[in-house]
Amino acid sequence: MRFLFHGKQMEVTDAMKQYAEQKIRRTELVAQVEEAVVTFIVGGHKQDTHKVEVLLRLEGGVVRAEERTDDMYASIDAVADKLERKLRKLKEKMRRRLRRGGMPEFASNTQVEEEPNPFEIVRVKHVGLKPVDVEEAILEMNLLDHNFHVFINSATRSTDVVYKRIDGTYGLITSLVRQA
Repeated sequence: MRFLFHGKQMEVTDAMKQYAEQKIRRTELVAQVEEAVVTFIVGGHKQDTHKVEVLLRLEGGVVRAEERTDDMYASIDAVADKLERKLRKLKEKMRRRLRRGGMPEFASNTQVEEEPNPFEIVRVKHVGLKPVDVEEAILEMNLLDHNFHVFINSATRSTDVVYKRIDGTYGLITSLVRQA
């Protein structure tokens, strides 16, 4: 596994690199991880926070986690624990898929409980989208007391999303149409 370390608004020390590498290497499925990109960030909207972001590139995809605390080493510990949980969950999901595709493990008269689908849609909500500007979309989001709002941008005619960020500001996700 290859490690890449970055620091935002700080210098990354060798001790931090070694500690992060040691913690991330103990996670499950480490053999399938090709690259780990670790970013250390100090500050942000709260000047006393220490944030660690880790992006693991696997053979079949990407796993990402981030944690923020008031101590960089505590953030490393927390993000490593989160990665371990995510990778364990991914490993179990892969095992279930292999079992379903392979030979049946039980006799036909044995009843097997179905595991709940973690991606099951339990509710569908239909929304009427009308063209509005970004400020009106933010106003509607705040009136509905939601964290995000989907709308058609009257300026661009694209489907966009406004969302409330942790620091109280707003973000905009806009769609780009790719030409073939």
